[in-house]
Amino acid sequence: MKLRDFPPDLTPHLLPEPTGEMLYRCLECGREYGISELLYTCPACRGLFLLVDKQEARLKERPGAFWRRLFDYRRLLNVPALRGVFCYYELIAPVIPLSDIVYLGEGHTPEVAACPALAEAVGRPFTFKNDGQNPSASFKDRGMAAALSYLNFLVRSENLGRVLAICASTGDTSAAAALYAAYLGDKVASAVLLPHGKVTPQQLAQPLGAGARVLEIPGVFDDCMKVVEALADSYQVALLNSKNSWRIRGQESYAFEIAQTHDYELAGLSVVVPVGNAGNITAIMQGFLRLHDLGIIDTLPRVVGVQSAHADPVFRYFREPRGRRVFTPVMVRPSVAQAAMIGNPVSMPRVIRLAEEYTRRAGEDSVVVVQVSEQEIMDSMLLANRHGHIACTQGGESLAGFRAAIRAGLLDQDEQGVLDATAHHLKFIGFQQMYFDNTFPPEFEVTPKPEFQNHPRLLTPATDDPQEKTRDLARQIAHLLGLTPKGAARP
Repeated sequence: MKLRDFPPDLTPHLLPEPTGEMLYRCLECGREYGISELLYTCPACRGLFLLVDKQEARLKERPGAFWRRLFDYRRLLNVPALRGVFCYYELIAPVIPLSDIVYLGEGHTPEVAACPALAEAVGRPFTFKNDGQNPSASFKDRGMAAALSYLNFLVRSENLGRVLAICASTGDTSAAAALYAAYLGDKVASAVLLPHGKVTPQQLAQPLGAGARVLEIPGVFDDCMKVVEALADSYQVALLNSKNSWRIRGQESYAFEIAQTHDYELAGLSVVVPVGNAGNITAIMQGFLRLHDLGIIDTLPRVVGVQSAHADPVFRYFREPRGRRVFTPVMVRPSVAQAAMIGNPVSMPRVIRLAEEYTRRAGEDSVVVVQVSEQEIMDSMLLANRHGHIACTQGGESLAGFRAAIRAGLLDQDEQGVLDATAHHLKFIGFQQMYFDNTFPPEFEVTPKPEFQNHPRLLTPATDDPQEKTRDLARQIAHLLGLTPKGAARP
């Protein structure tokens, strides 16, 4: 749609110019720092940052209806910089010029409704939001689009020269970081740290294919994260984990898209998200709160976090009564939901702060965290995919959590769910094969159910005669599949 065809009152706002004053604000001591240098924790107290626009009050000068119309019409623009998460430019990073925005096709992933049989099996209607349809096949592209756009802007405006971008990862973060860094060419070099032997071959192939330096270290994700944090403290590197506040900004687009998909009417809705490093649940809560601040939505949906019993520090924290909650990291055990296998989430301080504000506005039970078993995760993933979805193990974790919340009576009778399928099913195909072959090591605590197992069957023709071999194989297939011959009487 060409610019001249838009409503005249919106035309001046469709292609935004840089505005605002963005800065880092420490969650602990409240100190503020400019964005002209690479910062991830407060130099004064080591607290975690939230990225804020000091002039965001200017957005309230226009009613929520204006922003709804603007964002809806902007979806019709054929401008690459505004096609992805920056469709919500004023809410993501309004200081970055459109010319510095990196767009690789991320964002605006579909919500796919559960078919009637699946909805009936689960007990109510719901949708999967398929973030595996992002460019590197996971939700991490949302955050990388913002973080690498900022880095592109910073390298140019501050004449930084070539910058090294680095991250710790269980797979998806490294794939997204390597992809977006590769797009920027010589401006940004990419390195990723992975826990040795704990990343699927499909996920490992992605950063290697994008040309990143891939370094494996012993241990789990938390060990990789400690090394990356030490590097960011001592060297000029761009840290691309969820400690990076720009990552959180980009991931807020997940909440914005849900609101837009549901015509900004979110009453009776639960958003179910697996909790790993806690960046996504942080971004979702913050995104909905900011929409609420601007009057774009009137009602905050319920947020349901899900954790495996093998990696459940956030569940344990929220399980305690308010006033007695103390966050304690846990030692993780092997999990099929590898992206969520994190015992010490770096974004936990943000989660605590945002959950307090969220429940203050929407009620005590508006943020809940449930625990599920590895068995429930695998069974739920296979149940979803048997009904036409492409859910990864984390998507299975979301469905298992939705079912657990229903069983526990945490949801209203008519409450519907939007479930986060964080990555593409094919990234975790090895776990499906282990389920089919019954080869899970005991520590996973997964016992395959026969109704979910599936194997190919080799058919052997009874003859070598070419024509008869074809007819024989056709007869075997017809018998196996219960086919009715043409012309036969119908029952």
